[in-house]
Amino acid sequence: MNLIKKILVAQAAVLALMAAGAQATTNDDIAKRLEPVGKVCVQGKECEGVGAVASSGGGGAPRSGEEIVGKTCTNCHGTGLLGAPKVGDKAEWGKRAKEQGGLDGLLAKAISGINAMPPKGTCADCSDDELKAAIKHMSGL
Repeated sequence: MNLIKKILVAQAAVLALMAAGAQATTNDDIAKRLEPVGKVCVQGKECEGVGAVASSGGGGAPRSGEEIVGKTCTNCHGTGLLGAPKVGDKAEWGKRAKEQGGLDGLLAKAISGINAMPPKGTCADCSDDELKAAIKHMSGL
């Protein structure tokens, strides 16, 4: 019986320490843990605190196809990785354009992703027009 009492006392002591630790947390600490990690903003309405993000995220002039290809497309399309058509290979790009329905078909596949290429490739912040410019630059179409 003595062993059972010791085990129960030890468990009670652990619970008491845990309760004391929980009570030591201040309301400010709890409020900080419960703060939202982001905000939802509606397009066309002002959203507090996102001005810096919006101005740095491509809100200016569209990037050129050459710029996008140089920054995001050459890793795969420069080498033909996993069957990606290479930059400047007009024959391969022309064949794919014919199969996919022209430049607009290639753009649709670039937006949704195809084979090993994820949606929008590695340029998640590219607009459709920027992707189209990149395809034109790579394919010569």
